[in-house]
Amino acid sequence: MGLAGALTVALLLAQAPTAPVPGGWAALSAEQRAVLLKAAELEAPLSRRLLRVSERFLGTPYLASPLGEGGGVDPDPTFRLDGVDCLTFVEQALALSLARSDAEVPPLLESLRYASTPAYEDRNHLMEAQWLPNNVRKGFLADVTRRYGGEDVVQVQKTLTARTWASKSSQELALPKARRPVGTFALNMIPLEKVLAHARKVPSGTILIVLREDLPLKATRITHLGFVVQKGRRTWLRHAARNAYARVVDEDLETFLARNARYTKWKVSGVSLFEARRPSQPGEGVVVRSP
Repeated sequence: MGLAGALTVALLLAQAPTAPVPGGWAALSAEQRAVLLKAAELEAPLSRRLLRVSERFLGTPYLASPLGEGGGVDPDPTFRLDGVDCLTFVEQALALSLARSDAEVPPLLESLRYASTPAYEDRNHLMEAQWLPNNVRKGFLADVTRRYGGEDVVQVQKTLTARTWASKSSQELALPKARRPVGTFALNMIPLEKVLAHARKVPSGTILIVLREDLPLKATRITHLGFVVQKGRRTWLRHAARNAYARVVDEDLETFLARNARYTKWKVSGVSLFEARRPSQPGEGVVVRSP
């Protein structure tokens, strides 16, 4: 569902949206964006700041794989606010929420998207093997699935082998052989049918990640993510929805889960939950390179 780097050339060439959403990030000038980032809410808890920042993405059109390296294998821009997929929505919302100035946004986004250097082969293409463990290691994320799922949580895994990388969908990533992760990667998961029983306990701003059943020829089993939002007496998922809405929306979580439960070709297994965090030390988690 729109994870960066996992799409075909046809999707990379998808038509870009044009008109910015009134009041959204794309409608703001760099100066206006800088003012917002310097606002008093900087001192607010990160979860509250994530809600404010991600709210300005509502209505932003869905655009498959909108970010790249600005050249090479994926020449898409390194930063854009006029179109997002599910992953780049979360990444850019995180970068904007963590930044204390407009100048901090690009290096934060770069650190979230790459293991170390901003090169295609070093991008966090695969969620289980790269995006999640690298961002946990850097201090941006913490696994809180068991905290909110309790005894209903089960451990699942994704195994990547040479056979996985021989499949057509895996080869579309165009990764050099030396940069193809192999091994078994574990995740905590709340089974799909148990998610609603725990939903109201999950704080707003928590990242919800959707897992499907493990297929050996697929390089990932994670196909979607977004932010949990508690509003009124209901739990919502704020996400860039490709097929159902073609934009960033707040969707009732019960509706979202019911739709996912109907998928038959690649069944949805459950969800994992991650808390966004500020790295504990100034500059920690941000890749700094000499010019």
